[in-house]
Amino acid sequence: MLRVAIVGCGKIADQHAEQIGYIPGCQIVGVCDREELMARQLQERLNIPAHFTAVQDLLDQAKPDIVHITSPPQTHYSIARRCLEAGCHLYVEKPFTVNHGEAEELIRLAERLNLKVTVGHDAQFTHATNQMRKLVGEGYLGGPPVHMESYYCYDLSSGAYAKALLGDGHHWIRTLPGGLLQNTISHGISKIAEFLRDDSLEVFAHGYTSGLLKSVGESEIIDELRVIIHDVKTTAYFTFSSQMQPSLHMLRLYGTRNGLIVDQVQQTVIKVPGQRFKGYLEQFLPPCIFAKQYVGNAVGNMKKFAKADFHTDHGKKLLIRAFYRSVTEGGPIPIPYQEILLTSRIMEEIFSQLRLAQKNSETEPMRACT
Repeated sequence: MLRVAIVGCGKIADQHAEQIGYIPGCQIVGVCDREELMARQLQERLNIPAHFTAVQDLLDQAKPDIVHITSPPQTHYSIARRCLEAGCHLYVEKPFTVNHGEAEELIRLAERLNLKVTVGHDAQFTHATNQMRKLVGEGYLGGPPVHMESYYCYDLSSGAYAKALLGDGHHWIRTLPGGLLQNTISHGISKIAEFLRDDSLEVFAHGYTSGLLKSVGESEIIDELRVIIHDVKTTAYFTFSSQMQPSLHMLRLYGTRNGLIVDQVQQTVIKVPGQRFKGYLEQFLPPCIFAKQYVGNAVGNMKKFAKADFHTDHGKKLLIRAFYRSVTEGGPIPIPYQEILLTSRIMEEIFSQLRLAQKNSETEPMRACT
């Protein structure tokens, strides 16, 4: 029996608890939150044996094998370190840590203690992403991608999360080094990091506050971001926007032979043939080929829906199960440590450049456009 605990009893904890409950041979033995009311309500709703307000009490009394850390990112490092030192494997919600140094320390500690760690990049395990990975592995692109475009958008014009953030000048997200971006973009960055290598990596970032936020008096939150990333063999663009429509969660990959378009919102994977047709056939046949693929994706999605295998947390379910198998069966971790570290390194470089640009804009005199 795997003994599981959850630290951080906010909204996201319910999603974790639901997926853990579906896995045979697992039991949630305790939950923890520094706000006792939050811990108690989760315990009572899900009939969990115990709740705690101190992490050390949870570790000492509940003695979990695996701990899910779903608290705010600023607490991830200290909680994770304590859990590792107590001999627990870790599932840490995104972002993994607030800086690259903390990520390196936790992973090195886990390796030294022969424990396993993963991060909540569950968008890497959806139906569409798994199909994409299969096609890449089969050589559809003609080898590794030579260029990628990742889009991860968040609509700030609606939603309780957006209203809470914009209406609270002391919201915990504002205290993150990367602000809103740090709590959001790791899903999109990790898709790029999967295919990059650490050698000679360069990052060029530009971010700004949208006109919409400025119109409501918001000047601190950067909600528009454009990034160029490249290593020796591969280039990538990353776009985050709170304004562009449609609000995309999309990855485009281009190889030496063909391309792929992965839409996380629609859960579709479209093959883009690299070979051109002659003459007017180029205007006639490709639309038919794409139409056939979209119909095929729609039929496949409907079949998954009919089998109750198409819920919004499918990626989280697969990631958690794969991680638990790596713990119980000794197999590989579902997300390589190199990918976790590269994601954190890219994010830290982005935020460093944004801070520097903001500092320069505050110190340089205004210049008239000519």
